[in-house]
Amino acid sequence: MRPNAVDDVLPIPRCEASADQSEAGWGYAAEVVGAHVDALYPERLEEAQARELLALPADCALPPGVVEQLHQVLIEPVRHLIAAGGGRWRPYLMAAAIDAMGGDNCGYGPLLAAVEVVHTGSLMVDDVQDGAVVRRGVPAAHVRFDPALALNAGTAAYFAFDRALRLVPQKEPSVRAAMQQSFFGMLRAAHAGQGLDIAGQRAAMDEAVASGDAERVLGAVRFTHRLKSGAAVRCLMELGAYACGATAGQREAAARYGEAVGTAYQITDDVQDLTGVIKRGVPTKAVGEDLRNGKVTMPLAHAVALMPRAELTDLWERVKEGGACAEAAARAVEALTSCGALDACRQEAETLVEDAWAGLEPLLSPSPAVAHLRAMGRDTAYRSRIA
Repeated sequence: MRPNAVDDVLPIPRCEASADQSEAGWGYAAEVVGAHVDALYPERLEEAQARELLALPADCALPPGVVEQLHQVLIEPVRHLIAAGGGRWRPYLMAAAIDAMGGDNCGYGPLLAAVEVVHTGSLMVDDVQDGAVVRRGVPAAHVRFDPALALNAGTAAYFAFDRALRLVPQKEPSVRAAMQQSFFGMLRAAHAGQGLDIAGQRAAMDEAVASGDAERVLGAVRFTHRLKSGAAVRCLMELGAYACGATAGQREAAARYGEAVGTAYQITDDVQDLTGVIKRGVPTKAVGEDLRNGKVTMPLAHAVALMPRAELTDLWERVKEGGACAEAAARAVEALTSCGALDACRQEAETLVEDAWAGLEPLLSPSPAVAHLRAMGRDTAYRSRIA
């Protein structure tokens, strides 16, 4: 018997292993997780759901009209971005990890959905901070809604984890506390990474361009990616390990694998900033968006060791202050591609994932679920995607 009514909505299915996840397979996973997302962020907020959302005591009455208003200010901005789609690979990766470590993901629908809701909230905040106007092929939440409202709704989405944890199978208090500690530790790391990302690495890039030594700027960008993106996937793998009662060794190795996949995802996302992403004929990531903002990404950092100094200096001077015109950005993209910087990024991402998998695989009993987890990790890091 499943532990609660919310989880009966629709469990995440286990799939046969595949070395190449198809678009249809990923889409099906998104539909399944979507049913649980709807339970946390419904299409129409009812009074009972509003009370649960606000954690209201029984003796606190809701003023007339406030349920509808809460839907407008907390639910609609998040649903706007959720409805636009996205890969939804994070909850599905977590489901695969639970199965690979000997558990059964079917009891954890709310927690899997919360992973996607939290991620969506982070995208809403990120788009305001970056000034991005398109996300998942639709107007960013702060463009569709008021920026202040989008920021508030995005940060409020982080607390979906707390709501979901109350709906999953009961665990020992120490395990639930460990899951909470993992989640809040991730938030601390991710906010630090976002802060470093906003501040940028221009000083490190200036030094690298002047000296020809790429190590400092590469290290700085790697560390930022690890905090901003790697920590989030590390957390969901830890949560999966706690959920299924994995050993401490399995949990730590799974966490390292998740961190590698998340960091590799961000590295290849830097690559796709230069190539663009088209989904069903609609651009979901503008070509050179980071480059036009003067942001130091992994391709720029790798170019220090790969591009002639004079050419690198000229490129950096043209983009470092942001606001580069389309022609300048296009020339920069061509230069970074031809010097091999994009290939260096792809190789680094692949090495990260494969090395981490080598540490996890010996701790798992061979099964289709294990093969599926490996395939998903590789596919996540290397495929064309929308966030």
